[in-house]
Amino acid sequence: MNNLGTNLQEQIHKLTDELNRTSKLAKIFEDFIDSSYDPIFITDKNGYGFKMNKAYTRVTGATKEQLMGKHMNDLKEQGIISDSISMHVLEKKERLTMVQKVNGKELLVTGNPIFDENGEILYVVTNLRDISTLNQLKIELKQTKALADQYLQELEFYQKKDHIISHDGIVANSDKMLKVIDLVQKIAPVLSTVLLLGESGVGKEIIANLIQKLSSRANQPFIKVNCAAIPKDLLESELFGYEKGAFTGADSRGRAGLFEQADKGTIFLDEIGEMPLHLQVKLLRVIQELEVRRIGGGQSKKIDIRIISATNKDLESMVVRGEFRQDLYYRLNVVPIKIPSLRERKEDIPVLAFYFLKKLNQKYNLNKQLSDAAITQMKTYSWPGNIREMQNLIERLVVTVESEMLDSHHFSFNHQYLSQSLTTEKTLKEVVQDLERTMIMEAMVQYRSTRKAAKSLGISQSTLVKKMQRLGFQQTDYVLHQ
Repeated sequence: MNNLGTNLQEQIHKLTDELNRTSKLAKIFEDFIDSSYDPIFITDKNGYGFKMNKAYTRVTGATKEQLMGKHMNDLKEQGIISDSISMHVLEKKERLTMVQKVNGKELLVTGNPIFDENGEILYVVTNLRDISTLNQLKIELKQTKALADQYLQELEFYQKKDHIISHDGIVANSDKMLKVIDLVQKIAPVLSTVLLLGESGVGKEIIANLIQKLSSRANQPFIKVNCAAIPKDLLESELFGYEKGAFTGADSRGRAGLFEQADKGTIFLDEIGEMPLHLQVKLLRVIQELEVRRIGGGQSKKIDIRIISATNKDLESMVVRGEFRQDLYYRLNVVPIKIPSLRERKEDIPVLAFYFLKKLNQKYNLNKQLSDAAITQMKTYSWPGNIREMQNLIERLVVTVESEMLDSHHFSFNHQYLSQSLTTEKTLKEVVQDLERTMIMEAMVQYRSTRKAAKSLGISQSTLVKKMQRLGFQQTDYVLHQ
């Protein structure tokens, strides 16, 4: 009896020791699982949640109360998980990897079956990797690569197009502007009458300079006349000249007009749409007869001139309204050249910005730079004042911003845009559209997401996307998360 009792006690001690060792071992294994940085989830052979570590909750937000003891199919129906790797492993009895979502977070999951001695699955151990950061890095890498490609193209442009850039600051990388320059190179030598069309600030005078420099009259007089800048009561005497005593205050020796001064050369009539109707008749005679008569003079003088004119107005509509002579319009419109606005040639915005910045750095002995975000914001702004507005804005920032880097927050366009819109000849619809474009641009630059940008603007995401499409936004300008 004593021996039996002794043996029983020894067995109890052994079992107790074994139980303690097993408990300690289980605690060690549990600590191993919890110490893993990557999420681990274990299901039993029937597909019920059995064990999960702290990292799983940290990454997915799902708690033990939500998952432990719950069947994977039930969790899928509840929308907590998009699919169950564990159920696929139990079905195919092999290691599997897939992408699934837990609480809306995208994860790369690998399920590993644990078999017993009979080859039956006891558990499925799942390892998870958060790939949302990886996806974001991929997006940023793609964006950086696109930006690098763009800068490479711009660098190649500077290397290959030096002959264009050297012509009074003409910078062109867009197909539209390169076509304009190609047309200028074709018509410059033949001395045809040219009509330059385009909004204020697009560079009509610069194109006129290029025509003159590429023509056979490059070394002859080039007279520039701004028809809007000269008072209407003086415009006639300025253009056609006058004989001595022609009117009170006239020079006693008389004076040659600008047409005479341009003899054998070229005259550039800027803002031709501002010329009064009574002077349009005299201009028409100059073009038709190639002769000019001074005020108070009795004889006409033959002249040899080429005429380049420019306007930001719709001359055809003015002809219909009786504000511009139809015969003069046809005489001036021999070779019309439409210069695109800056918002129509967005490819030129970076090269123009860097061109102006380089000139200003040299002028003021500075080393200012433009950030990628600043270039992105500039590309999506509507630029109602076109190239002139950009040049003035960059110069203002160069001399007023203390930091060397000009960033996106330095380019605050709203106040500037509103003040300019009120002084331009735009319809209410055009002003509203430009303001809408500017507000959307600023929201997209800030949030890089149509969903977040739409929320900040107080509209739905679908409405924002439609507006962006209507306003001609380039999706490549942003990282868009639809």
